[in-house]
Amino acid sequence: MNSIFAFIIVLGVLIFVHEFGHFIVARLCGVGVEKFSLGFGPRVFGKKYGLTDYRVSAVPLGGYVKMVGEEPDAEISDEMLPLSFTHKPVWKRILIVAAGPGFNLLLAVVIFFILNLVVGIFVLKPSIGKIKPDSPAQISGLQAGDEVVAIDGTAVESWTDMAGLISNSEGRSLSVTIRRGEKTATYSMRPTQITDKNIFGEEIQRYVIGITSAGDVYTEKFGPVDALYQGVVQTGRIIELTILSVAKIISGTISARNIGGPVAIAQMAGQQARQGVISLISFIALLSVNLAILNFLPIPVLDGGHLLFFLIEAVIRRPVSIRIREIAQQAGIFLLILLMILVFYNDIANWISGWTPLGGN
Repeated sequence: MNSIFAFIIVLGVLIFVHEFGHFIVARLCGVGVEKFSLGFGPRVFGKKYGLTDYRVSAVPLGGYVKMVGEEPDAEISDEMLPLSFTHKPVWKRILIVAAGPGFNLLLAVVIFFILNLVVGIFVLKPSIGKIKPDSPAQISGLQAGDEVVAIDGTAVESWTDMAGLISNSEGRSLSVTIRRGEKTATYSMRPTQITDKNIFGEEIQRYVIGITSAGDVYTEKFGPVDALYQGVVQTGRIIELTILSVAKIISGTISARNIGGPVAIAQMAGQQARQGVISLISFIALLSVNLAILNFLPIPVLDGGHLLFFLIEAVIRRPVSIRIREIAQQAGIFLLILLMILVFYNDIANWISGWTPLGGN
């Protein structure tokens, strides 16, 4: 699938779900919506139903919902006053603003739920592919092709289970039970400590026995309840990882060069699309969580910035002054411009340094 086409699909789904969240909760809270736009800038085409103009705009890098009385200083006629966003209770405004990123999180849960229910989860078997020379595994007698079935009596069903038990051993001796053909056997070994790097590139200490995976997988199927539960768990893990990534970028642990923009998303969307529909859909779920966390950041002009002002209003029982909001929004716009410059610079630099050109098959 063409990278640009995949990018349009991914971005279109994410923007629509985000803006639909704002739209539907605004309507449920009795707020009038004047515009529902996919994209920014001049209107390309659309249709007006009732009060709302549903449109597609020229610049496809976002979208927006324009509500009646959205700006605190907007002039509102008496007949439109009941539909005004600004004149609704602060808790309703909080719900409306939070609904955009909230629907992005919900989208991820729904995607994972459907994939878990229809396809299942691919699980890496605890099967041994290679054994490192002079490692605890080799010294104790393990062989390539063995499948680990238990460690210290605890059943092992996946490579992740096995790796966790070994890593948490803190170097104490382990009884590793394996299946070799039709027979089982138990071997005693003491894991060794190595220096490794985590997904953030940080050096960590962990315990290993010197084996690599054979790469065998099986599919774990779920009923509706378990599929939903796993969907929530998977979404929660991505939320945690995204928040950690943002924190480490801010602290400087992760280089800002790792931040990508539209070109990076298009590149990755194309790669996922070439791997198949399931990979592309999973990628949409991942990006949906990232978009939600980004929008929850307390930066003025983002949803998180608006939420911050409304939460302050709820505490002090009066709106934050328009002047303070204007200054904060100007600062927020400046920060976003800097971020856009950074991501476009990273995109161009990475593309020039060896990325596959957009549109590759």
